[in-house]
Amino acid sequence: MNAEITSKVPVALTIAGSDSGGGAGIQADLRTFAFHCVHGTSAITCVTAQNTLGVVRVDAMATEAVIAQIQAVVSDIGVQAAKTGMLLNQEIISAVAQQVEALQIQNLVVDPVMVSRTGAQLIDDDAVKTLRYALLPQGVIVTPNRYEAEILSGLTINSLDEMRAAAQVIHRNLKVKAVLVKGGGMQGSLRGIDIWFDGEKLETLITKQVETKNTHGTGCTLSAAIAANLAIGMELWPAVKQAKEYVTTALTYALDIGQGQGPVGHFFPLLPNSNISL
Repeated sequence: MNAEITSKVPVALTIAGSDSGGGAGIQADLRTFAFHCVHGTSAITCVTAQNTLGVVRVDAMATEAVIAQIQAVVSDIGVQAAKTGMLLNQEIISAVAQQVEALQIQNLVVDPVMVSRTGAQLIDDDAVKTLRYALLPQGVIVTPNRYEAEILSGLTINSLDEMRAAAQVIHRNLKVKAVLVKGGGMQGSLRGIDIWFDGEKLETLITKQVETKNTHGTGCTLSAAIAANLAIGMELWPAVKQAKEYVTTALTYALDIGQGQGPVGHFFPLLPNSNISL
């Protein structure tokens, strides 16, 4: 059972993979939590060797190790919100789903990491099925990108209306409280436009488009920001809107590091070129 809060500092848990390049995964999540003045805890599901050019190697954590991490955090510290990222395989997804239910973890944000923004499937079909039926229904919100939304809805997505339709189908079929279909993988004027649906309100989230190649970790960052906002007591819709604004600003101050795709600037107020003060 989720431990009572033992500190006046809100706590969030990320259950995700480690990115050695520091741009995505638990590294991005923990920086995002810290920015929002939320204490970040973690359960690592896999360790990747990657940089701005791509992923070189992925090693899964033992399922028992993932379970032990979650139980250690929740039983002692307690969490007010949690998010999932890359869970990698069916066994880990099933174990995480069981722990979320057994430990009564609330405010779960599910980033269904199944397909990259370029359309490459990252987990096998059995893992997708387990994610769909065991974990997603326990989330307060699921945040699929365009291609993940296509898998979850069974629809082809090439337009704003198709994004709206997919959000409604996912909500109806998977029984999740809210759906945010992300438009980062869309083309032209639709890039970066997100669609929200909670069973009643169908909203279009539009922020300024930021022209940068350095977008690594945007999905992780968005879901982590939503979880952080929930941990501090925000309602879900305001938490999503504020998270979207945070990611947009972090993209404005993205880090041009390495030879490939750099990460967003999670700590943008501290950057020398930032005109934003803390």
